Amino acid sequence: MPSASRTIAINRPIAEVFAFVTDGANATKWRSGVLDTAHVSGTGVGEKWSQGVKGPGGRRIAADYEITAYDPPNRLSFKAVAGPVRPTGSYVLSPASEGATDLTFSLDAQIGGLKGLLMGGAVQKTMDAEMAALDRLKALLEAH
Repeated sequence: MPSASRTIAINRPIAEVFAFVTDGANATKWRSGVLDTAHVSGTGVGEKWSQGVKGPGGRRIAADYEITAYDPPNRLSFKAVAGPVRPTGSYVLSPASEGATDLTFSLDAQIGGLKGLLMGGAVQKTMDAEMAALDRLKALLEAH
């Protein structure tokens, strides 16, 4: 069962970090695997976004998601509602020293059987790349 989690300190106020990471329109700015995003409906819990991610051969794969928990500026959780793998994930934020923020990004995918055997390695690789993208997020937010 693929999963990944990483915590990073970002030298920006918690409300600013929360606003940036929870706005799906910003995903293409820091997550290299995201091709496009569009707000579909709602705000907070139940909010829906369409999202396209890079699949095999660079082709677009739908990875639409829905917000399942929304507690500004401390937590946002989501679940994928489209695509061959439908992970759940969360951003958990806490204030750190001197106006900085600790951000923990977690992903988990429940795939088993033949699908897990065939796709598990690729899914884990994608999740690991999402964790590495936190370095781009940190650089982007701290540059402003």
